[in-house]
Amino acid sequence: MEDRAKAIAESGVVAPSLELLMEKYQQGDAAAGDELFLQVSGPLYRFMALQSGDRRYADDLLQELWLRVHTARHSYQPGRPVLPWLYAIARFVKVDSYRKRRAERFEEPLSPQFDPPAERTTPIDDLPEMDRMLAALPESQREVVLMLKVSGLSLEEVARATASSVGSVKQKAHRAYAKLRSTLREFRKGPESGTSKGPSDG
Repeated sequence: MEDRAKAIAESGVVAPSLELLMEKYQQGDAAAGDELFLQVSGPLYRFMALQSGDRRYADDLLQELWLRVHTARHSYQPGRPVLPWLYAIARFVKVDSYRKRRAERFEEPLSPQFDPPAERTTPIDDLPEMDRMLAALPESQREVVLMLKVSGLSLEEVARATASSVGSVKQKAHRAYAKLRSTLREFRKGPESGTSKGPSDG
């Protein structure tokens, strides 16, 4: 998807906005829907993967998201930013999936052969460094950072997507950035503190 965006930029062709693609998709233009999918699926996949805590489910969640987008496309208001609308649906998909998985876990009959499903197929220690730090944040802070910094939404758009106030979004972002800075300082300080003492310092 990044290569496609780079090729379009180098060609000098002005790509249609997400809002225009959504309006065309709303009117039955399947090609516009495909293009919208290509442009935003990357950030939405990362949002789902980090929010669910399990990359095994990210593909399923993304597929469910697009099914719901297709079903609810008539509810999009032309002219309004499309990303907050998409992320609001993504949050519902995430919550519904969590509830469903939790219910299935409790309903599953236990037996000697029963193996509880793994919560993470990608251990947190194996995630890229920034993803690992994001995964350690509280869920409400993590989703705000992902929308602001990964997807480039404005404070107002994040507030709309999360059904909260701009002040609440600012507070969550501030706390998340403080936590990330603290984590990064500890990470950088770790190797130094481990090597600062010489053999004779014992």
